[in-house]
Amino acid sequence: MPARIGSLVALAVLVAAAAMTATTANVATSVAAVLKPAGLQYARDIISTAYLKDPTDPAWRDDPAVKTWQAFMDSYDPDGDKSNANNVYGYVLAQNLVQVLRQCGDDLTRENVRKQAASLRDFSTDLMLPGIKANTGPDDFFPIEQMQLMRFDGEAWRLFGDVITGEVGH
Repeated sequence: MPARIGSLVALAVLVAAAAMTATTANVATSVAAVLKPAGLQYARDIISTAYLKDPTDPAWRDDPAVKTWQAFMDSYDPDGDKSNANNVYGYVLAQNLVQVLRQCGDDLTRENVRKQAASLRDFSTDLMLPGIKANTGPDDFFPIEQMQLMRFDGEAWRLFGDVITGEVGH
């Protein structure tokens, strides 16, 4: 990885970490952090949605992206809670920011960063569910407009159906 890109990745991680204090992911679906403490028997057959992989879900145990994220956590936040969905969310935000900065090339002005942030096209990170894409536009600042339905079977979430697409806030 060229030094410049490595520096951009480090910057992206710092920005995403700061952003995590002001944003949340869908934490109510976390098996380890929410459903298990509340009682798995009470959550059976609940239907919800997701757009990110849950590293605590056995379905993703051998997924290369989840293993990469776990190694990242081991290196950069060894005391971090791997069952906290905000850590995954922050990592995905950092990957999105890295993409924006790559699209900027050498023009890292505020104007160009904003322009590129509003120019994501079918961008996906490894921790987004298969088929989920981030797209933005000059008047569309909602990058994730797709989700996957999932049902809790008493032990884990099971994805079902096709990816659902819908526009929000337009």
